[in-house]
Amino acid sequence: MGVTFLNVLVKRLPDDPQGEELQFLIDTGATYSLVPSEVLDRLGVKPHHTLTVTLADGSKTGRPMGGAYFEYAGVGGAAPVLFGQPGDAILLGATALEAMGRMIDPLSRDLRQLPAMLGRVTM
Repeated sequence: MGVTFLNVLVKRLPDDPQGEELQFLIDTGATYSLVPSEVLDRLGVKPHHTLTVTLADGSKTGRPMGGAYFEYAGVGGAAPVLFGQPGDAILLGATALEAMGRMIDPLSRDLRQLPAMLGRVTM
């Protein structure tokens, strides 16, 4: 199992001229992404509630949660984001990857297009 880091652009909204490119640890085991609070504050991202999360040591804590736009290689999507505190890793979680229509290839650790599936019911 390898570790993958990617530079990803974060914005408040897709059309916002202001964004910040950060180096993210890709964590497919994490549901949500985590970005330092000071970055999200600068971008104008506002939290809408606090989420209780379980840390690696098993303890529980709260982190504010909002929504942000993530973009990699010209492809982006909106996803929930946790407001990180000092010492928190900058993480790109599964919801942001899926919002961008991307997945991690488990062998090469490269970002690949996520197959888009649509179900149809016929009678």
